[in-house]
Amino acid sequence: MKILAIESSCDETAAAVISVKLKDKSLKTEILSNIVASQIDIHAQYGGVFPEIASRAHSENIIPVVEEAILKSKKVESNTLNVISKETNNLLHITNNELLASFDAIAVTTGPGLIGSLLVGVNFAKSLAYATKKPIIGINHWLGHIYSCFVEEIKSEKLKVESKNTTNLPEFPLLALIVSGGHTGLVLMKSHTEYETIGQTLDDAAGEAFDKVAKLLDLGYPGGPAISAEAEKFKINNSKLKIIEDIRFPRSMLNRKDTFDFSFSGLKTSVLNKVKQLSLNFPLSAFRSQIAYEFQQAVIDILIGRTLQAAEKFKPKSICLCGGVSANKELRSQMESSIQQFNNINNITIDFHIPPLPLCGDNAVMIGVAAAYCEPKEWTTFNKINANSNLEL
Repeated sequence: MKILAIESSCDETAAAVISVKLKDKSLKTEILSNIVASQIDIHAQYGGVFPEIASRAHSENIIPVVEEAILKSKKVESNTLNVISKETNNLLHITNNELLASFDAIAVTTGPGLIGSLLVGVNFAKSLAYATKKPIIGINHWLGHIYSCFVEEIKSEKLKVESKNTTNLPEFPLLALIVSGGHTGLVLMKSHTEYETIGQTLDDAAGEAFDKVAKLLDLGYPGGPAISAEAEKFKINNSKLKIIEDIRFPRSMLNRKDTFDFSFSGLKTSVLNKVKQLSLNFPLSAFRSQIAYEFQQAVIDILIGRTLQAAEKFKPKSICLCGGVSANKELRSQMESSIQQFNNINNITIDFHIPPLPLCGDNAVMIGVAAAYCEPKEWTTFNKINANSNLEL
């Protein structure tokens, strides 16, 4: 079985084709194509995603992106098939039998996300499902990120644990920390069909805080990689870059034991106040690296602290770190080390799972894999799928 997957929840127009096989009573997935059209250059001038421009860009990109994903999955040149062209923008041009046979179902992100962006992907997928008479599966974006850990699994080298799962995939119950520009949350999964959100941000997402602090420090967009690179400078040369005083930002809500929720607005405000204070006596270049380092470490401490608090209560077999911010090198490394220490102290074994770097950000592969694990009852028809910007898991 082959699934054509489409993702357009924010500022990446993505499509992928994955092959799904049942082997030894477990699913085996293979990525046949993975196409992502990024809008980073478009939104960089605004310091963040401009929703209306994002949806327009999706409208321009959706057809060529899906076309390329299908063609690459078949390893043929675009001029050998009668497919959609960007100029005609007409779904009825998908009439080639060979093309129609190249996938068996369509998966699409239905939410949460920017409503204008979601509508482009969802309506395209619905139209394609109608035209091809193929089943369609609506996928929650959060769930997609979790299933990025079920693709091309990279086992931790540092943990060196013996997993009973010979496929090297996460085992249930699993605890997933989803960290991106639009979302930050903890999800407990007891099986492929049983999951619940046990904590989420009450205000800003961690990735959004990275973007805003990066803009404050004049580091550009996207903020995650920019903050990471600037923080690395301080880590390597802190004796030379450190200013007169030590800087420490609050670890918001970390000491609260009655919740697994997150908050980053207070941290962001604290950074703003410190920058204003230091700017009275120093140029920005004198303290930018230290601020970036201390801010990043505060975010990492909050994310790891909350995750381990949840692990202590729910006792998962696996912890998954996913979402765009999971590409952060320090977060990946420190999360891995912290889980190892947690294992040693408690004399237990919790596996740590992270997606390959290309699958940390928004992509369609994760949507296709999530659809592959859905129950047949969730496969439906085009008229029963709709976009929902506030869709809950």
